[in-house]
Formats: sequence, structure tokens, C-alpha cells
Amino acid sequence: MRSAAERIVRPMTHQPDIERQVEFDFLRATEIAALNTLQWLGKGNKELADAAACDAIRGMFDLIEMCGEIAIGEGIKDEAPGLFKGEKVGTWREGAPRFEIALDPIDGTTNVAKGMPNSLSCIAAGLVTDGEPSLLDVPAFYMQKLAYPLEVRKAWVADPKLPIDIDAPVGEVIDVTARVLGKGVRDVVVSILDRPRNEGLIEEVRRKGAALRLIQDGDIAAALAPALRTSSIDLYIGIGGAPEAVLSAAGLRCLGGGMRARIWPRDEAERRELVARGWGDRLARQFSSRDLAGGEHVLFTATGISTGPLLEGVEVRGTVATTHSVVMRARSGTVRFVEAHHDLERKTIHLRSTQVERRV
Repeated sequence: MRSAAERIVRPMTHQPDIERQVEFDFLRATEIAALNTLQWLGKGNKELADAAACDAIRGMFDLIEMCGEIAIGEGIKDEAPGLFKGEKVGTWREGAPRFEIALDPIDGTTNVAKGMPNSLSCIAAGLVTDGEPSLLDVPAFYMQKLAYPLEVRKAWVADPKLPIDIDAPVGEVIDVTARVLGKGVRDVVVSILDRPRNEGLIEEVRRKGAALRLIQDGDIAAALAPALRTSSIDLYIGIGGAPEAVLSAAGLRCLGGGMRARIWPRDEAERRELVARGWGDRLARQFSSRDLAGGEHVLFTATGISTGPLLEGVEVRGTVATTHSVVMRARSGTVRFVEAHHDLERKTIHLRSTQVERRV
């Protein structure tokens, strides 16, 4: 048996788990973003709602011991007041871990403005360990996406000839999914973003006879839904935001589900711009979730603002606000659903705009 002195001087033989130390700081950031956004729910102004979420996240980032850099922000499609690529966040003290960050302060700003379901605040982060980027910054507005559950991903790994592919007819993808999951075709639930650009896919699902679930906004939660054990969604297909694809990929890496995604230029002008930026040889490529969110040190956190397929929204009863969040890591595969109760008479948040703690 070792003496007390021997126990005291014994050197540390393992590296600290940086992800475990900071994952709940990222969770707090999405929590206070949701709380600070609640004042704009249903008020018809998505810009002010987005500004409130960004202010709260920046304020929380100011307190986190990290050297953070926004690799993928939001605002590209609608000139929102977002956190943008290259912005430095965190304390940036010497020795602090370095993280690349992708985020959407509000996925579903239109839903928040209209008081509709399916909006959340989410952050993905990758620990920078070798100087290589872990979150792929795709310089496009949109990507074609196909997201599927763990069982389908495993089946494809075992047999890469299976038509789990953006170019495969939707009916064949549904047939394979039904067979792998042990379901009838009519019981396979497919989620699609309700946009004119997805009309062809919507009709294909209807002709096949699968169950269709259209969403109005917020395709991050919809892309994650097939990999969630608590979800009834089996597939997510269609054209949605490119930044959202990377955030979804980070979440799917943690959950074990899979994704295929391909750049979808809106018009010839965007195609030419992508070619000029050196992406011409990647326009036809189908990216996997690991291509979009690489490495093993990937984190994903989200908090519901209004109720959706992934999370319940913020609930206020009297002086208590309840938030529903998820925090997960790719390396361990641990997925935690966190319900937090915030006493609004005591709860304070740190906003970048004021640089002080104030009540919600």
C-alpha cells in the first residue's frame, strides 16, 4: 500500500478530457440563447429574435476558457445579424484549448417570428488537434441531403452497393430503409422541407406510398430525427441550407446515423462562383457526415425554442422557465437529454451587448 506522500507526488499519466470540460459550457450557451429569444416568439420580427440569440451566445462564449473561432456561422442567406466566419470567441488565454465552431443561433427564425413549432438554437464544435479543419466550410447556399438512421448506415457499410445515395430513386431508398428497419413501405416516415425546389421529391414519396411529413423550416432537427431513438422519422431528404448540413453532420456523428450531401448551386452564377473558388471538382461529390464533420473530437448541443421533432420548446409557468436540450459527443457516443428549470427571479445571463449579468 502506497503512503500518503507517494500518492501526492505521483505524476498525472493521462491527458484531461477537454470535451468533457467544455460541453456543458456550450450547452449553457444554447440554453440562454433560447431564453433570450423567447421574448420575440410570435412577434413577427426574425431579425430581432436572431440578434437576441446571437447576443446571448456571444456573451456566454466570452466566459469560456477556449481559443474559439467561428468556422461556419449563419446569416449568409438572409443577411442576419449572426456570428460570422473568422470571428474569435472565448477568452483566448494561453494554453486554452482551440475549437472550431459551427452554429445556428436560431434554426427556424421564421418559425420563431410566427410563433410556429420546430425552432432551436444549436452549436457544433470540433477540437483542433493537428491544425486540420474538422468542420468543412462549404461556400454554397444549399445542399442536397439524405439522412438516415444507424441501422441503415450499418447496412450500407456491410453492402456499399445498396442504393443509399442522393442519385438513387427515392422509391429504392425507401424500399431499402423499409427492409432494413423491418417495416412496410407505407410505414416508412419521410421528412422533407416544404419548398418548391423539393416538389419533385415530395411527389416521388407520395407515389411510393410512404408516410410524408413536411416541415416549414428548421431542417437541422429534421436531419437528426432519423438517428434519434425517440423519433418517428426514418428518412430526411431534400435541398436545404449548406451550413445546416454541417451542423446536422456533427450531430449525426454523435448519434451514429448517416448523411449524404451534395452542393446544389441555385443558378449558373453561383456555379461559376464556386468553380472560381476552387470547388469545381467537388460539385458532383457526395459528402458523408464524416467529410463534413471530421475527427473524433466533435461536440453538438442544442436547446429547443419552440417544440419540434428533436426537442420540446421553452415552457414558462409562473416564475420558472423550463428548457429542453441535448448535448452529445462523437468520441463517446453519449447523448444526454437535459431538462433544466430556471428561476426567473434569480436567473441571470451574460450578454455581449451589456457585458454584465442581467435577469432574463
